[in-house]
Amino acid sequence: MTTQSWLLLLAFLVVLFATVKPLGLYMAKLMDAPRWRPLARLEAGAFRLCGIRGEEMGWRQYALAVLLFSLVGAVAVYALQRLQLWLPLNPQGMANLTADSSFNTAVSFVTNTNWQGYGGEATMSYLTQMLGLAVQNFLSAATGIAVAFALIRGFARHSATTIGNFWADLYRITAYLLLPLSLVFALVLVSQGVIQNFAAYQDVTTLEPTAFETPKVDAAGQPLLDAAGKPLTEAATTQTQTLPMGPIASQEAIKMLGTNGGGFLNANSAHPFENPTWLTNFLQMLAIFLIPAGLVYAFGQAAGDTRQGWAVLAAMTLLFVGAAIAAMSFEQQGNPLLTALGTDQTASALQAGGNMEGKETRFGIAASGLFASITTAASCGAVNAMHDSFTPLGGLVPMVLMQLGEVVFGGTGSGLYGMLMYAILAVFVAGLMIGRTPEYLGKKIEAFDMKMVAIAILVTPALVLVGTAIAVMVSGGKATIFNPGAHGFSEVLYAFSSAANNNGSAFAGLGANTPFYNGWLGVAMWFGRFAVIVPVLAIAGSLAAKKRLAQGPGTLPTHGLLFVGLLVGTVLLLGALTYVPALALGPAVEHLMLWAGN
Repeated sequence: MTTQSWLLLLAFLVVLFATVKPLGLYMAKLMDAPRWRPLARLEAGAFRLCGIRGEEMGWRQYALAVLLFSLVGAVAVYALQRLQLWLPLNPQGMANLTADSSFNTAVSFVTNTNWQGYGGEATMSYLTQMLGLAVQNFLSAATGIAVAFALIRGFARHSATTIGNFWADLYRITAYLLLPLSLVFALVLVSQGVIQNFAAYQDVTTLEPTAFETPKVDAAGQPLLDAAGKPLTEAATTQTQTLPMGPIASQEAIKMLGTNGGGFLNANSAHPFENPTWLTNFLQMLAIFLIPAGLVYAFGQAAGDTRQGWAVLAAMTLLFVGAAIAAMSFEQQGNPLLTALGTDQTASALQAGGNMEGKETRFGIAASGLFASITTAASCGAVNAMHDSFTPLGGLVPMVLMQLGEVVFGGTGSGLYGMLMYAILAVFVAGLMIGRTPEYLGKKIEAFDMKMVAIAILVTPALVLVGTAIAVMVSGGKATIFNPGAHGFSEVLYAFSSAANNNGSAFAGLGANTPFYNGWLGVAMWFGRFAVIVPVLAIAGSLAAKKRLAQGPGTLPTHGLLFVGLLVGTVLLLGALTYVPALALGPAVEHLMLWAGN
């Protein structure tokens, strides 16, 4: 790694950890009703208006509320896309979306995945972007945090039958956390040059003409074909470029803070209208980890022992730092096939410069590699570089970070409750080693809890591996794999890893906006989200009902280096080894072929 890479990583971690405690303390207080009288009155009025009753819910009621709320949200987003042509705030006259694309996008944004099989500026009206996608950016993020709150209460309470009220949690998280942070961040982004308006797209004259090939057409407007059946083209030039406008800064703020990903523009955070400066790039990376890191401290605070939160945070940080160093190092090595270009001196210079393919020169290799690690360690999926253009091992790092279950900081709420599933598994394994009933934070871990942990941890690998296998066997999946061999397989594996783990980033190069991929990836996103949430809430209810046990001489301390090492090992052994055969067929083979000169 270069000196710049080390300094950037260090600066990022220093600023991030400076925010952990204050934000964590604030979020710990969000789990209770506000004590400041004006806020309490406002909240009571909002609850009456929405018909929210104050009583708490058992885990089954809480899970049912989450599922019904998400289902209604998916229907609403689907309807907006199917009707946007006839709705207001559509100055470009964007057409209605197809049924399969609308289904995929609705599921994607409701599950906090934000996978996009379309170009936002060429597909979605302003109304669809704001009322459909941006609203779900808030609500899906709040849903994940609410589930984390419920699990935290399960650890903190004893002999209780309830884990909170989902509607109250949803309101408080949205009104007191996500909205204020997003408002401040959006203003900062606007000050740096991010677009925020409702103007129609602007046609501008470029400084130099752009040359391109355009298809030849007949009098009826149909493309002309040559003897081989391929389209005929002719040279053309233009000095006009259409610049997209719209409410971009407000979308960008919650996209990052809610670990939503996606993008108003197809180029995402590589586009200067979304990410214009080095400062916005740094702040966007920080925003992705801000809430997930603070939630871990809130967990320790609510559990009555902040050391527990710091231990989980230490495990996340170790995994993240290792991945970030690997990604930046692999990209800095560059492409060995450059040695075949020009003179040895020229080739050496190109090799020393690293792999700049698919990266913005404004950010370079260090900021691109770090951004890729952050966005896939969290379930964000926003990108400032083309992951498809990374080196084989550089692309393997973000893929593995998703396959770990998005627990290395992870998404808003989902990262914490995912890592706590691994923590429960770790103490269970430790208990088996010494023949003692495992316990975590004074709660016995019993058969029901382990069944739910097994479902929560294993459902996403099943979705990824089965989905990938189907895609590379059937014609609908193979038809749009445009890169043959190992790299094409990597693209499919990455797509299902991203969907099932609710990340949303893509390798690209794969034609995913087809009925096959829209349908199957939508299924993977839905079950990757809710087949994990329901078991997590079941565990929350089970733990809340248990009595708290006093620590004894056989109790495994869960706040020291031994537990941190055990937790990291459990994540790597179960999370990573599950995918080794698939990774061997994709990135590993591609790496060997690249360095063999093939």
